[in-house]
Amino acid sequence: MNIKLDYSNLISTNIGDEHGIDFEVLKQLVETGSAAAAALEKKIEDDTLGFYKLPDNSELVEEIETYASSVRERFTHYVHVGIGGSALGPIALQSSLRNTYYNNQDSPKMYFPDNVDPDWLAELMEEIDVKKTLFHVVSKSGGTAETAATMLYIMSFLKEKLGENFYKNLLFTTDPTKGLLNQIALENAIKCFRIPPNVGGRFSVLSPVGLIPAAIAGIDIKKLMAGAAEMCDLCREQDVLKNPAFIFAATHTILMKKNKNISVMMPYSNKLKDISDWYGQIWAESIGKRFDNQNNVVEVGQTPVKALGATDQHSQVQLYVEGPNDKVVTFLEVEKFKNNHLLQNHFPYIKDFDYLAGKSLGNLLNSEKHATEIALTNNNRPNLTIKISEVSEENVGALIFFFQAATAFAGELLNINAFDQPGVEEGKIATYALMGREGYAKKKEEIETAAAKKKLFII
Repeated sequence: MNIKLDYSNLISTNIGDEHGIDFEVLKQLVETGSAAAAALEKKIEDDTLGFYKLPDNSELVEEIETYASSVRERFTHYVHVGIGGSALGPIALQSSLRNTYYNNQDSPKMYFPDNVDPDWLAELMEEIDVKKTLFHVVSKSGGTAETAATMLYIMSFLKEKLGENFYKNLLFTTDPTKGLLNQIALENAIKCFRIPPNVGGRFSVLSPVGLIPAAIAGIDIKKLMAGAAEMCDLCREQDVLKNPAFIFAATHTILMKKNKNISVMMPYSNKLKDISDWYGQIWAESIGKRFDNQNNVVEVGQTPVKALGATDQHSQVQLYVEGPNDKVVTFLEVEKFKNNHLLQNHFPYIKDFDYLAGKSLGNLLNSEKHATEIALTNNNRPNLTIKISEVSEENVGALIFFFQAATAFAGELLNINAFDQPGVEEGKIATYALMGREGYAKKKEEIETAAAKKKLFII
């Protein structure tokens, strides 16, 4: 594992007092940070904070690798049925660590339909051979509407093609004892892997949720977990000024008080593009809260925005440099790319291309990152860089764990519960009501009454 956190461009000596952080102020947070670290340690020891222990589960890794080997022998397609925390992390692992065009080259072909768009799902079912497809249904509760609906949709095809043997093409990953999937699995002899009860969905990437599809795709999950374990040790450092998770969380919480209410994640690597989507969930859902732990109204949080370097230099960076100074930009930089083909100027009469000759695309990409960093810093815009030596299993595992630990620290520093999502639950209840679920008739009536009042404003 080789990851560095450079937060120089958050410090006031580089971007000014108005928008930057006085390092002395950060040092004053050491006592608070130490208390936060101690609180997290207690939760780990009490077994209420389970994601910290996931990287050490070597028995699970062995079991998953054995299972994945059997899947590769039996199936030509894999379909991952899940949404939110049950899909974003697995997708990020796939796009980071396998060939972009994997499905054109290897088997089983991997699909992640993380939405209930009916046309999208219909096109997927036309693409695959149902008889040779493993459908992996992931839901801790089993009651997530989108996951349940997708499973029911797929079941029609499975029963048509396989009859009573449909269960052989299903795998469930769910809670160890609770939930609807357990009941279905028990009645139909469907194989199950378990999400630990003390691991929330958005913190479950390094559980069977993400490890199973990763192993099936040929990703070395032992190395992935080794990188996560190494980062776990760093993120449990009690000298918090040496703890990268604390530094990320503390700097962001300080900057929230300076009205930096947007967190931009900007990898300069297409491989890391989907890390931004996953980060968007873990940061928004964990720290975007109305109430603190004493039930006071605080309404804290940052809105995550994803950008891709260098693509979004040509769409978003103008806003970041000259628009409202309300953002913190996190760059993800890759020091060494796998492919370093050197460019030649095949048109020597065009002297404007000479500066590119003898350079690689990686040289250009990292130069553009550095240039964007300079532009932001010169305009007093807070930015930091997470630099990884290369995109590897160890580094991606470490990166995933780092953001999880930083989120946990942010929850402690903000005095909020980083592990619930009451705002999401409200939307779920409304969905159940609109779809006519039993027990939600009164809620449906409320929604329809409110909707009638809004017709005046539809043109």
